[in-house]
Amino acid sequence: MKPSSTPDPESLRERALAHLARREHSRFELSRKLAAAGYAAEDIAPLLDAFEEKGWLSDRRFAESWVADHRAKAGRVKLAHELRQRGVNDDVIASVLEDNRDSELERARAVWQKKFGHPPVDAADKARQMRFLQSRGFAAETISLALQDAGRGSGEFSG
Repeated sequence: MKPSSTPDPESLRERALAHLARREHSRFELSRKLAAAGYAAEDIAPLLDAFEEKGWLSDRRFAESWVADHRAKAGRVKLAHELRQRGVNDDVIASVLEDNRDSELERARAVWQKKFGHPPVDAADKARQMRFLQSRGFAAETISLALQDAGRGSGEFSG
């Protein structure tokens, strides 16, 4: 933790840039990290405003990056929840997730295939598979479609 003296504004700027150099951050995340390092909120806010004006900090860009990194293993529900916890605005979340909507069913199928690879053998097995996909953040409709495809025995699945 920093000493109680007023931190140097240049060190605040350098620390913020160092965080952004490692990876994209939401405004909320970066603000929280800087506050934890001992910087005052009244110093952090104007700096982050300036970063946003220059395009160095963007919640939309952060959300796009986050979704690109995590969409292979998670559905829209889970991705939206994780972005909300990182302080991203619901409008930005909806927009970014809408851009990825068309691959949701394919991603659910891929997650299911990797974990199970065979159609459910009974109602208990189906419920277990559904709970797993639900825990990964896939919507009920997407889960139903993915399991319907599995139950058809289209040759992709070994029973």
